[in-house]
Amino acid sequence: MRYSKMLLPTLKEDPAEAEVISHKLMLRSGMIRKLAKGIYSCLPLAQRVFNKVQQIIREEMERAGAQEVTLPGVQPSDIWKESGRWEMYGKELLRFKDRNNRDFCLGPTHEEVVTDLIRREIRSYRQLPLNLFQIQTKFRDEIRPRFGLMRCREFVMKDAYSFDVDEDAAQESYNRMFDAYIRIFERCGLDFRAVEADTGTIGGSFSHEFMVLADSGEDAIVSCDSCNYAANIEKAEVKPPDTDIDNETLSRMKEARKVLTPGKKTVEEVTDFLKIKPDRLVKTLIYETDKEAVAVLVRGDHEVNEIKLRNLIDCNDLSLAGDDLIIKTTHAPVGFSGPIGLDIRIITDNAVSQMCDFVTGGNEKDTHLINVNLGDFKVDRYADLRVITNEDPCPRCGGKLSFKRGIEVGHVFKLGKKYSEALGATYLNARGREESIIMGCYGIGVGRTIAAAIEQNHDSNGIIFPTSIAPFQVMVLPINMDKSEVRDKSEALYISLKDEGYDVLIDDRDESPGVKFKDADLIGIPIRLTLSKKTSKDDMVELKVRRTQEVIMVKKDDLLDEIQKYLQYS
Repeated sequence: MRYSKMLLPTLKEDPAEAEVISHKLMLRSGMIRKLAKGIYSCLPLAQRVFNKVQQIIREEMERAGAQEVTLPGVQPSDIWKESGRWEMYGKELLRFKDRNNRDFCLGPTHEEVVTDLIRREIRSYRQLPLNLFQIQTKFRDEIRPRFGLMRCREFVMKDAYSFDVDEDAAQESYNRMFDAYIRIFERCGLDFRAVEADTGTIGGSFSHEFMVLADSGEDAIVSCDSCNYAANIEKAEVKPPDTDIDNETLSRMKEARKVLTPGKKTVEEVTDFLKIKPDRLVKTLIYETDKEAVAVLVRGDHEVNEIKLRNLIDCNDLSLAGDDLIIKTTHAPVGFSGPIGLDIRIITDNAVSQMCDFVTGGNEKDTHLINVNLGDFKVDRYADLRVITNEDPCPRCGGKLSFKRGIEVGHVFKLGKKYSEALGATYLNARGREESIIMGCYGIGVGRTIAAAIEQNHDSNGIIFPTSIAPFQVMVLPINMDKSEVRDKSEALYISLKDEGYDVLIDDRDESPGVKFKDADLIGIPIRLTLSKKTSKDDMVELKVRRTQEVIMVKKDDLLDEIQKYLQYS
């Protein structure tokens, strides 16, 4: 490809709209341009990267036994209503009516569509297992699209769906796809972790997210330094206390009594006033759900993990109660709630089970209780309800945990029968009995993968693409194209590299060397070959490795060997 003929509009300055480095560099390098909020055009440089990533995905999906299909992006509401997600999915689902006033949506995912296809085509266990995948544009009407391709409304996703006869076979399919994802992200040159995760609106019993490690990541992940445990912070388990309260401690427990705490509502205000540490206070939080109001108790220095709480209660909607509900439930204003005397269900974090003589709200204005103990109120259930902290040990082996930031680029789910039962996707087993198909689903955000690669691979000058997904492998950069000797040798080198099968970009623009060098660094091609009047005279080529900034002079006869050597490590 010739630079002079390519739509490659680079920018000298960081655009004001860009917040993270991948967004800045994708705009500056001419990869993307914004059409509307969260909607981007991909220009030729970006499309070449997309093609490289998609090719890796296709190869590994087919290696794992998946077959490629293309499913409709416009989906009728009927199948979403069958699955129960038409209302549950919320405002991210972009809905519209056709000319006959029938409800449709732009697909954010394809569980309903593919299950509808399978229920029409699969009859016998002999047709299973089956795995179908596609790479397609999706749309989710994000409330706050940001960070360029990292969180946009229209995006390209690889989604795959497995169909099996039983749980054991479904686990095998899950494992094959898990391994395929490992290979995909390794081939893309990414530093990543597979972590346990919540299943969210997709549903199912179990899932893993694939997280690219980056300081700019929206998600927090935790991993053990001693074993292979890793989880999204939303899913991370907290190891329960090892022991119960001993008899000696029980015998020393005091009787609860009121103390005045005028105007003291927050944990910090109350603990400072009473001169205690936050871990001696128990917070009582009133939550409103689509099923009931509940009181949740956690230690003062801990935070409720609302994902865990929602899963425990098995509700769709969950939020902290408003002032009116708190007053109705506790008979006290906000900031003074406590568990004693409540007539709603009380769910308590495991850490509270080890506490005695603690402080709670007094359910009266300007009042707290001290010397409260678990026998003073009824606990309906103990559970792991809190966000894990850096003081907690690994829930598997007790080892030390590390906390990092990550960018989610892939997610694999064990769906079970969630969609097959709802939509009636069944098969006849060997005995002629009808059974529901066991499903899994597996997604990769192609644009997010590219953005994450840039977040991990850049410097102050621009992008440093891993070789496997770089738009070009080699850039030929002649200085002084007006010199016939330089121009002719550059053209010959360009053609010979293309004949050898390399992806090559020649910068044949009539620009100064400084402009060409800056653009070369910005767009991040792994190998730059510079030719000038001096190098042409000596029959040499200057080779620069983008990742290491190493510059060497190479004889033309040795050039192919040197390019291949450096491409292996860049």
